[in-house]
Amino acid sequence: MKRLILASASPRRRELLARLGLEFEVRPVAVDETPQRGEDAEALALRLARAKALAGVQERSAERILGADTVVAREASILGKPVNAAEAREMLETLSGAEHQVVTGLALAEGDVIAEACAVSRVWFRMLTSEEIARYAAGGEPLDAAGGYAIQGGAARFISRVVGSYTNVVGLPLSEVVRLLRDREHGT
Repeated sequence: MKRLILASASPRRRELLARLGLEFEVRPVAVDETPQRGEDAEALALRLARAKALAGVQERSAERILGADTVVAREASILGKPVNAAEAREMLETLSGAEHQVVTGLALAEGDVIAEACAVSRVWFRMLTSEEIARYAAGGEPLDAAGGYAIQGGAARFISRVVGSYTNVVGLPLSEVVRLLRDREHGT
């Protein structure tokens, strides 16, 4: 198998990929993550994953590059990474007592061949108090997470239900990664 490169700086993606027992190298790439006008969560996640994988391929074409991007959406609104605690509080208020979707786009690029997949999980928050929101937002954890929360961290106590892949909500749907790698190994 060709060398696998994870085109992401996310420590969560690195930890999740390591669980598969694969040898890989982390080589982050920078792409503009601004949503395009009218772009929904799935289209955005796939576009960004593809851009990351292709940016990695341009650097070294003899490797397999895995790009991934996770987007949180509540109704038609895309919730990115908050820039400060105030924005994190706003996002958490939006998610409180409601359902939202976590969408991760994946792209596996090898030379001029690219395979893509998308995972969607539905997540429900219980009703949160303003004190809980303020305390969590002030802790800093929300600043590095789409939607302003990390399910594997302190926000676990906010989640009442998840339908779909838990690892997707963390940031890398492992079953989809395995499927992409297996398909590539078998030439499909």
